[in-house]
Amino acid sequence: MLRIHFTYDDLARVRIADGPDALWEVQLSLHALQTRGRAVELTPWRRRTLHTLPREVVRPLAEIAPPRGISPDFMTPSGGARGFGEGMEIALRTPKSAISGQVAAMAGQRRLTPWVEAVRRAEASALRTLGRAMAIYHEGAIAPVWPSLSAVVQADRQLRAQQMADGGLEAVLAGIPGCRWRAPVLEIENYTDAEVHLEGRGLLLQPSYFCEPETPMKLCDPGPEPMLTYPTAKPATGLTFSKDSVGSAQTYGSPEGPVTALLGRTRATALAAVRSGCSTSELARRCEISVGSASQQASVLREGGLITTRREGAAVRHEITSLGVQVLSGALVS
Repeated sequence: MLRIHFTYDDLARVRIADGPDALWEVQLSLHALQTRGRAVELTPWRRRTLHTLPREVVRPLAEIAPPRGISPDFMTPSGGARGFGEGMEIALRTPKSAISGQVAAMAGQRRLTPWVEAVRRAEASALRTLGRAMAIYHEGAIAPVWPSLSAVVQADRQLRAQQMADGGLEAVLAGIPGCRWRAPVLEIENYTDAEVHLEGRGLLLQPSYFCEPETPMKLCDPGPEPMLTYPTAKPATGLTFSKDSVGSAQTYGSPEGPVTALLGRTRATALAAVRSGCSTSELARRCEISVGSASQQASVLREGGLITTRREGAAVRHEITSLGVQVLSGALVS
């Protein structure tokens, strides 16, 4: 059982997040993606995500964010609520010693794969792979349902506000799934035995759509801003996919809306085709254009910082950058 101890100062500093935390939703959705027995309302989202995202993106993320046991704290830093891009920048700026220690702690529960071992050593190439995979996953699995997900989180926040109005803070704390309030201690069942003393820092309550029912989560090291992530109630209809979300990573159709208006249809299609990485000949095939035209499109996208190109033997491989993912999702052009 986890026991969180409050002082009077802590009770005065309890607050509820005003929206979902992007990086927590990424990590917890990865847990849900790997757990077939989860709620039936997640089935359409899980089926679409597994169908559209390439395995080379999902596999490394599944290795570092297993559905059971611990995941490294640096992947869910304080700041994810301000947006995915800013949250990832904070995550990847984590000191190497902290990354190493957090990933090493996973070895006590499961054998680390060679790629996770490279992350533990904070190798630059491994961290680039992690950042790129996280960006592609967010763009394919979370961004299309973000408006719907955000609406669920806002509804939960309104529920907590009503609880506060009717019964005060004690009603809010007692109403968190899987928790029991025994003043001045919040007890959480089904959790490793631990005692956390807030000592005047307060507590941020973070509602999460993908948090597993009846199992609130928290950062292993609360730090200066302790956060308790807990599950929202989920509507029976599940999440609604945004109509203007980008096409799948396997169907390389041209994105519509502001991305096409900004880049032009052919170049927008090329950017979408690079999401899972490809050679110039693969790019030409996906876009149904000549190899020479594909090379020209890749050159323009590279000069704009939207993709990178590296040599692999006699061929080259193009990969999308974080900026490219943001442009493709419409985050920088809408």
